[in-house]
Amino acid sequence: MTSQQIRQQFLDFFQSKNHLIVPSAPIVLKDDPTLMFSNSGMTQFKDYFLGYKEPKAPRIADTQKCLRVSGKHNDLDDVGRDTYHHTMFEMLGNWSFGDYFKEEAIHFAWELLTEVYKIPKENLYVTIFEGDASENLGRDEDAYQFWKKHIDESRIINGNKKDNFWEMGESGPCGPCSEIHVDLRTIEEKAAVPGIELVNMDHPQVIEVWNLVFMEFNRKADGSLEKLPNQHVDTGMGFERLCMALQGKKSNYDTDVFTPLIAKVEELSGKKYTGILEDGKDIAIRVVVDHIRAVTFAIADGQLPGNGGAGYVIRRILRRAISYSYRFLGMKEAFLYEMVAILKKEMGSFFPELEKQEKLVTEVIKEEENSFLKTIELGLKRIDLIINETLAKNEKTLPGSAVFELYDTFGFPADLSRIIAEEKQLTVDEEGFNAEMEKQKQRSKKDSAAKVHDWVVLEEKPEIFVGYDQTETETYITRYRKIENKDGEFYQIVLSKTPFYPEGGGQIGDKGILIPSYVEGFDLSNPSLTDVKDCSELIEVLETKKENNLIISLIKELPKDAGAVFYAKVNTEERRNTQANHSATHLLHEALREVLGTHVEQKGSYVGPEYLRFDFSHFSKMNEEELKLVEHKVNAKIKENIALQEYRDIPIAEAMEKGAMALFGEKYGDKVRMIQFGTSKELCGGTHVKTTGEIGHFKISAESSTAAGIRRIEAISGDQSAAYFKNLETHLAELSQLLKSKDITRSVEKLMAENAELKAEVEAMKKERAKAETANWKNEYQDHGDKKLLVKKVSLDAGSIKDLVFGLKKEIPSSVTVIITDAGQKPLISVGVSEDLEGKYHAGNIVKELAKEIQGGGGGNPGFATAGGKNLAGIDAAVQKAMQL
Repeated sequence: MTSQQIRQQFLDFFQSKNHLIVPSAPIVLKDDPTLMFSNSGMTQFKDYFLGYKEPKAPRIADTQKCLRVSGKHNDLDDVGRDTYHHTMFEMLGNWSFGDYFKEEAIHFAWELLTEVYKIPKENLYVTIFEGDASENLGRDEDAYQFWKKHIDESRIINGNKKDNFWEMGESGPCGPCSEIHVDLRTIEEKAAVPGIELVNMDHPQVIEVWNLVFMEFNRKADGSLEKLPNQHVDTGMGFERLCMALQGKKSNYDTDVFTPLIAKVEELSGKKYTGILEDGKDIAIRVVVDHIRAVTFAIADGQLPGNGGAGYVIRRILRRAISYSYRFLGMKEAFLYEMVAILKKEMGSFFPELEKQEKLVTEVIKEEENSFLKTIELGLKRIDLIINETLAKNEKTLPGSAVFELYDTFGFPADLSRIIAEEKQLTVDEEGFNAEMEKQKQRSKKDSAAKVHDWVVLEEKPEIFVGYDQTETETYITRYRKIENKDGEFYQIVLSKTPFYPEGGGQIGDKGILIPSYVEGFDLSNPSLTDVKDCSELIEVLETKKENNLIISLIKELPKDAGAVFYAKVNTEERRNTQANHSATHLLHEALREVLGTHVEQKGSYVGPEYLRFDFSHFSKMNEEELKLVEHKVNAKIKENIALQEYRDIPIAEAMEKGAMALFGEKYGDKVRMIQFGTSKELCGGTHVKTTGEIGHFKISAESSTAAGIRRIEAISGDQSAAYFKNLETHLAELSQLLKSKDITRSVEKLMAENAELKAEVEAMKKERAKAETANWKNEYQDHGDKKLLVKKVSLDAGSIKDLVFGLKKEIPSSVTVIITDAGQKPLISVGVSEDLEGKYHAGNIVKELAKEIQGGGGGNPGFATAGGKNLAGIDAAVQKAMQL
């Protein structure tokens, strides 16, 4: 069977068992603060397990794109070195939410593997949880008894907590699991060593293919376990491993999941893949074909390579592939981008985002490749310097701190440094490198460390969001928890009714206040702050976010009576400006598509009270005419004062029929909210103005590039736009008064012309002065061994000195000229060596030595070199050192 058939058979089987087939969620997570990427099949169903959302159906099946490259689940360093680890992989899964449990899950798995996929029963082993006394958990006898109906008990293996108790994270749903392993070895190999001895021993042909997780506990923040109200099933089968088993291969990379990509690498590089584990060329090919899948899917799902967070992870994966191909495949030019088309062809029918985003993904990868290839060239030069310095000291170990600096500051892969060092019979100080890496981790950990306590539940009641219609309401706290981070201690609260919009869709979360009903002078029936006696008891809402489908507001201190009634008020000024900017982004999106073309799609946004930022797909810089036209179109819609049309909780199919645009990288449910301003129609959960006239005026402040094929517009509206024009008016008035003219343009043109004339005169005077100095200095050279030496301390500018030195070295044979200046309050050393001495003296080497006295650096060629510095006090020492040349 082909991989496409294997995938389809899995879905068809579970559809026949009354499972709803759902599409894969994006690989990039935008609404889960605990994870950057989907790292398992259950990620998109977390809210169902936690009870925050009702599942679409009691039985679900899917194939989920997963990425394991950071945190607890990190397979990056293993990729390429074995046959079965991957960064991006597909996880086939079937799910039961309070419906069937262990018996049916085990029966379904056995039936599919042995009767549909026809895997010989004698090749299968299963594991069950042996129990754990420290958790007061016994052996999973239920799973054991159910497995005995299908498989000989000699093939049922007890597994420890590490292998057979699955946990989502440090807290959250968890439970015992049962793994299914398949032995793919030859008859002779099986006769020599029984398969049962190789289960969970990292044998490349005795592998885990499926894990059945029985969710029945919740791990609390204090580490204790409590029973979930309902029992669930969460299974995950590695698609790539399954294809290896069913296609009779010894490696995932020999299946048709990867062979089309490998063939393309062979074609482009001229290198043949042999599948040898230790061969550097084959390792590189495995790294390339694995990593290009991960990067392609991540970009297609909305995560562009960047310098921080998830973007940095994607960039690191791509750079790892580039560095391996550069060193082992001899690929000195971009080529990875050419494999995006292969992925689209092989997987695009099941993952339509590959076809939709093909051009963008291709351009982004190509640009990243070209950029990093330049970095590699620079890195190679820098590591050559480190190697030369090491050899000059008769040492055999490169400093770990220097290798780390190359990695951390310049993005040069550490494993590439190690390879180059080995070629020179050198090693890297791994202890020093690891120490620097640990320091960085600790800095990062300190910045991001947060301790989250368990929720204290005051009332089990679903919250109601009223923020679309109200900015204040009577409410009470249903649950709260304490959190501790680098900024101190805070509390997160959930309200029974909340007007606070949670951060999402690019829009920042609301701020505001909570007024306790017990505050003296406050009357809930007439909620005015006028008569409040003690404002210190008002509770400031610092931010509002959404987590696991809960709207969570952050406060500094818990009120003295958390069970009281409160009055919640949004900061309406910030909300008004924010929603003006948000509505403006919708009008901007439409205007960009009208001016630049329908290829324009939103690729990210930020909407706050001060400004808006809008990222979109476009492959060239916008010119002034295009920017003005876009601005004009948006302002025209504002002037029309178009009324908001809002469609809440309508089926997504109906919204799409109405012409709504679904935004890049967002995950939508069956019911959506559509925002319409005339012809502008988008799916959106944010807050908006009631009419476009409320936006006031729209002004683009900047247009730039954020990545290949991605442009960014920053703009202002509302109060900020009004303030901008007010400031402009003030500055013009000040300029007019300063120039004593109402025609500012003509006055500035006149000043510029006068300035140009004066500059020309100054330059002429400098040249005359330099000539005069040269005439005097010719007679000041002193004989120093085999050369004539001139050392001068002056206050000339750098340009004049260069002309002067070049003139002198031409006129004075066998000469070395050193000029040291303090012009501009910074020391500068210039050295000239006459042509006939360039074989004996090197200006660049001389200036580097002298620059040590002024805490500077520089260089140049044998005939001329310069160095700047920071220490003016060192000039005299530099002069004395120069006199000893």
